[in-house]
Amino acid sequence: MKQFKVDKSRCTQCGECIQDCVFGLLSMEQGYPALPADKESVCIECQHCMAVCKPGAISILGLDPADSMPLEGRFPNQHQMETLIKGRRSIRRYAPEPLASETIDELLKITAHAPTGVNARGVEFLVVEDPATMAAIRQETLEALQDLARRDAIPDNLCIMKDIVPLMEQGLDPIFRNAPHLLIASAAQGVPCREADVFIALSYFELLAASAGIGTTWCGLGKWAMVDLAPQLLKSVGVPEDHDVVYLMLFGTPDVKYYRTVQRDQDAKIRRLVK
Repeated sequence: MKQFKVDKSRCTQCGECIQDCVFGLLSMEQGYPALPADKESVCIECQHCMAVCKPGAISILGLDPADSMPLEGRFPNQHQMETLIKGRRSIRRYAPEPLASETIDELLKITAHAPTGVNARGVEFLVVEDPATMAAIRQETLEALQDLARRDAIPDNLCIMKDIVPLMEQGLDPIFRNAPHLLIASAAQGVPCREADVFIALSYFELLAASAGIGTTWCGLGKWAMVDLAPQLLKSVGVPEDHDVVYLMLFGTPDVKYYRTVQRDQDAKIRRLVK
């Protein structure tokens, strides 16, 4: 049951919720919005009806609109967003101290608001929080790559990983960059748009983290190592067998400070369609 309810004392009968329903499920019944019982199964629980109702008259899924965050005057302006987007950097130097669990939980709870295809909300984050677990993952990854290198089992398209092994044997960490935390982002194989959903969620996480002074790195080398070359590592860390791991992200407190943006406006590739 979607528990669609209308507070008639607040409802202005404006019809905004009906106009904004993604699949046009709502209709007026006796002058007020309603969700017919035979259409409930089509509802994707996007909550647009509750969000678009200015007086807060609409409730769905048992949620109280009074508990939602008001938006009036709270969005960052374009210049603030420009600074955030241009100013974020891939961090490859991290302080060793881990973040507080509460901080990580807050970041991920906010990231859960990232859009997903048909509102499937199937993205799952496996979070590495403590240094001991990160150290174990580094060691297991090294051993797996050493084994592949000995058997000459690293394919040519990932030949860079052959050069990674001696660096790791010297005590360097070109894959995980000595980051205190790792996100392994996945979605169940039945989730539509799962690859796009994961990339969108990680992009939201990256910008949110940057706004909080937390650094991130898109961990492509880690993805090659743990997903493409040695997927047994995913099982050892607890990724569900029916999940596709799309990408990995490192994060933690930066041990470096940047003072200006780079200059890439000239790299914008824009074409305008004119008919």
